[in-house]
Amino acid sequence: MATILVVFHTQSGNTHKLAQACAQGAKETEGITVLLKQAKETLTEDIKNSSAIILCSPEYFGYMAGAIKDLFDRTYDALKDDVRVYKKPYAVVISAGNDGTGALSHIERICKGYRFKKVQNPIVCKGKVTEEMLEKCYELGRTIAEGVKAGIF
Repeated sequence: MATILVVFHTQSGNTHKLAQACAQGAKETEGITVLLKQAKETLTEDIKNSSAIILCSPEYFGYMAGAIKDLFDRTYDALKDDVRVYKKPYAVVISAGNDGTGALSHIERICKGYRFKKVQNPIVCKGKVTEEMLEKCYELGRTIAEGVKAGIF
């Protein structure tokens, strides 16, 4: 069974809402399991065993959340030579108080080091989380799940 890993960090609750919408969209696909986890609780095995990853981070001072960076720091050495993560499909969701570009560029740079494969354009939610943004995240989760199920990703 395919598993979509949705990883997030939140302080205000905004990024959690976006991550939940992604997870809900992915759950709509039959035969897909969704693992929604806070970054600080995510393990190397979660990444290794997932079929795709959706990374959800707030933007702090033009950078990703420290907990997301910590996840990368904790897992990189164990995963850098693991063929199970090569070309692993991923997408990014940013909750931004500013423009989100700094956080996004750093996450994408690190994902390139893991040799993950970006399969969807990122979603950057600037300011308040709206129903429109939640719908976009829902559709992102569903698209990732359907792509994994169909073997497209």
